[in-house]
Amino acid sequence: MSWRWHLAVALLLVALVLQALLAQRHELAADARWRPALGALCTLLRCSLPPWREPDAFAMLERSVQPRADRPGALAVRASFRNDARWPQPWPTLVLSLSDVDGRLVGMRAFAPHEYRRGHRPGDLLAPGQSAAVAFDVAEPAPRIVAFTFDFR
Repeated sequence: MSWRWHLAVALLLVALVLQALLAQRHELAADARWRPALGALCTLLRCSLPPWREPDAFAMLERSVQPRADRPGALAVRASFRNDARWPQPWPTLVLSLSDVDGRLVGMRAFAPHEYRRGHRPGDLLAPGQSAAVAFDVAEPAPRIVAFTFDFR
């Protein structure tokens, strides 16, 4: 076999590997081991990667849920959190759970970013290490709310 044949086969194999990587880039980009290489490849080939999603990497810094004195039946929700992921990621969905004095769950709601953040655009990202503070009101689902939790999705 001539050297041209070997070169053609090698080029075809490289093209096949690149095509497979590009076709699977959305799945592979969700893996921290593959993301840096795919980011470099997409920079070179001018393709895009989906935003990194790692809800467990959001750290709650401060939070409070208190009755509003000026509006009976309303609760003032305040929270601040930080993105501790290695890459920028979209604003999380905030899940607020409220419990009564007996520990029973009396209300739970997931808030999409556009619901708790004014001027939110779907492509907005939180940079690594970036903190954010949010504030919004909710209707009190039952009397005697004494506990609450926040989760990220």
